[in-house]
Parts: sequence; structure tokens; C-alpha cells
Amino acid sequence: MKQPNRITISNIAELAGVSKATASLVLNGKGDEYRVSEDTQQRILAIAEEHRYQPSFHARALRSSRSHTIGLVLPFLTQFTNASLAKELESLFRNAGIQIIIACSDEDPEQERVVVNNLLQRQVDGLIVISSNTSDEAYSKIHSYVPVVQLGRQIGDSSLPLIMTDATTATANLIQVLGTQSPEEVYYFGGEPSLTPSKQRLTGYKQGLQQAQVIVRPEWIRQRNYLSYSGYDMMEEVCNELGRPPKALFTASFSLLEGVLQYLNQNPEMQQGLQLASFDDHELLDFMPLHIDSIAQDYTALAFNAFTMLMALMEDKPLTSPVNQTIPARIRWRHPESRRLSKLMAANFPRK
Repeated sequence: MKQPNRITISNIAELAGVSKATASLVLNGKGDEYRVSEDTQQRILAIAEEHRYQPSFHARALRSSRSHTIGLVLPFLTQFTNASLAKELESLFRNAGIQIIIACSDEDPEQERVVVNNLLQRQVDGLIVISSNTSDEAYSKIHSYVPVVQLGRQIGDSSLPLIMTDATTATANLIQVLGTQSPEEVYYFGGEPSLTPSKQRLTGYKQGLQQAQVIVRPEWIRQRNYLSYSGYDMMEEVCNELGRPPKALFTASFSLLEGVLQYLNQNPEMQQGLQLASFDDHELLDFMPLHIDSIAQDYTALAFNAFTMLMALMEDKPLTSPVNQTIPARIRWRHPESRRLSKLMAANFPRK
């Protein structure tokens, strides 16, 4: 189907009986500044509205030396955490007149390098990255001309701006309760050990068991990746080894929990006597027959802080908050006994 010809500023100027320069000033909101008469302004604007004039994005970008786009680099868009952050960020930047371009690395550093280069070729004004890299060498170079904000993960010991959840504290508090309920065994299913969130969640797990006076056994800790099939495989492995489900289990992500639940759905006898908890939360857990305690990240705060920081960096404004920020997480107690114990511990040992 042939597209209708798009009206230009020259067309509007001709229809309004003014110069192209005058039409351009009015359409760019500078009519009053350059003393264009009110009647002329109204005539130009009425013609633009009648013909549904839309300013050229590319021309606006050239005038401002900005593309009004930013790049968001995710490992996988389908994972719950990544999708939740993308949703919050898209809304914030859209309302600011900035378009997000999402690129996925598939948790592959080489693929990440390719998608980041593609974003830079599109002249994005900034980058928010949930990176799969262990070194920030490339991003440090990029940051010298395009601002980069790390979200959710720290790349090695990078000093680049960082917004992430305080996973250690919430995990320790939850595991302390879980270990008090099931001191015989508390298993841990995690993702890639080299990632910052993995390190924090495992540290919180160990601290929580120490607080519950439970000695960690090495065979309780299993780590692969954060894909759901790993949760399924690790659950199958443990149940085959024990001939029963573990007394208690903590999964370090919602995707791993999905794999565990898939296994339990196929093997319902393995649900008996299992106390289950997870990092990350979803409202569907409120309707599960199993009472699954979980740790909810504050996606709204994470996204807003990343948005605020990147906007300030893109506009060369001084940062009003620390370059590295941690956002508290919240525990959702669903198991009645967990809820009772958490209240008892809070009353006897109030946390600072």
C-alpha cells in the first residue's frame, strides 16, 4: 500500500503564507521568543494539526546532538526480574520522551559485546546494563563518552555507577527462620557463582544458617545457572540422592523455583514435608498450595534510581546520591510457622 506523502515544514510555511524559518520557530515552540504574532502562530499550528504534522526525529536529533534513545542490555528478557525492570524503565524513559532499545546477551559475554556495539552504532545517549561480564574494561572506555549505569549486578569490582538489591541481609533473615524450622538440612540452589547476586545470596544463606546455629554441609549447596531447567535438574538430583525431598530448600531466583515446581508437579509425592523458600517474588505464589516464603525486590525503586542516575549523567548534572546504591528487599512470609518465628525473633532480637 502506497504511503501518503508526509507534510513538511516547507509545506506548512507555504500554506500559512510565511517563511520556512518562521514556521520552524513556531513549530519548535520559539514563536514568542522571536516575537512572531499570535495570529501567525495560531495559523501555523492549526495547519500543522489539520495535516497531522510530526517533527522529524532525525532532524531533532541532529539539532540537539542527542538521539533521545538509551540502550538496556539484559541477559534474558523472559526472566521475571529482567522483564519487571524493563517494564518499569520503559515507562519512566517514555514519559521523559526517551525511547528504550532493549538488547539481550543470552548470558554470553561475546554476544553482549556485539549487542552493545550495535547500540553504540545507533548513537544511544546512555546505557543501563545487567552484564554477564566479569571485567568492566570495555564499559569503562565506553563510559568516557556514553554514560553507563550497572543495574542488579556489579561487573567484578567495577567503580562504574551501580544500582542493586541488598540481597545478603534479606536472605540471611529468611534463612535464619528456615534453619530454625528445619535444622536437619537446608539446601541451596543457585546460579553462576561468579555473578555478584550469586555471591550475595550465598553469603546471606551461610550467615542465616550461622545465626540459626546450623552447620552448613557442602552437599547442601548446588549451583549451575539461573535457567529454570537447572532448578528442575538439581531438584531431581537431590531427590534421587535422598530418596525423598529435602527438609528445606532455598532457590536463589524465581526461574530456579519454576524448575523446582515443575519437578514437584510431576512428582507430587516429593512435596511431602518440604519447606520451600525463594529469592524473588511473584503474586502467583499467594495462590500456591505450598506456602512458599520469598524475598521481593523493589523493582520500582531499582528502576527509578537507575533512571535518575542515567538522566543526570546524560545531562552532565551533578549526582545528588551515591554512585553505588543498594536497595533493601522485603520478605514475604507465607508459611504460618515462618511468620510466627519471624515475629518472635523480631520481638526478642530487634534488628537495627
